[in-house]
Amino acid sequence: MTPRWPAGVRPLSVVFAALAVVHLGALLAGAATVEHLTKPALMPVLAGYVLARGGPALLAGALLFGCGGDTFLQIGGDLVFLVGMGSFAAGHLCYLLLFARHGAGPGPGRRGRTAALTAGYAAALVGTVALLWPGLPAELRIPVAGYSLLLTAMAFGALRAGPWAAAGGLLFLLSDTLIASGIAHWPQLPAPQFWIMVTYTAAQCALTAGVLRSAATTAPLPPSRHPQDVPAAGVA
Repeated sequence: MTPRWPAGVRPLSVVFAALAVVHLGALLAGAATVEHLTKPALMPVLAGYVLARGGPALLAGALLFGCGGDTFLQIGGDLVFLVGMGSFAAGHLCYLLLFARHGAGPGPGRRGRTAALTAGYAAALVGTVALLWPGLPAELRIPVAGYSLLLTAMAFGALRAGPWAAAGGLLFLLSDTLIASGIAHWPQLPAPQFWIMVTYTAAQCALTAGVLRSAATTAPLPPSRHPQDVPAAGVA
């Protein structure tokens, strides 16, 4: 049976999809005005969708911090870039709290897999920062390294919230690595901002889907649905 969502859910999902398509199209077409107007609107609409679904307010907060980062990164300049990075970092902290509240730890017999994943994420962090370090401006090296640590922790923590969230964490890693590679003057893909926003938008959508699913499975039952509150058969 198809779930019946509250009235505002479907229109918000349509608006978000339309905004994403328009924004990505503007990046490819070089329509700077449309690009700058649509980018800061994406995450607030997705946050509205979360709230309309009855999702965690902290998830909406994570998305709104993403909006702050999107907005500041459009302005340019090292100081503003640091402010935008700080806004994204606050969003990652929100996600970590969500994974702690609604995620599940490794089950029996999975400690070896968890150790391997931990080593893999740690190696990716150290390797990426080491490769980027020489090309980064001196004043950005320490902040980027600290942010990368938090971002990797978020991506690793997303494993607790299921495959959708895990995919979102990896896509966020990829998107921000593309940004950092540009700052470090690495060779770039054609239309680099398009690829950054494709992976970023997909990351936030996947993280949202993962947290909503995880929160739904960990939410307490209403009082009338607890087994001890259900009348026994035949009892008036």
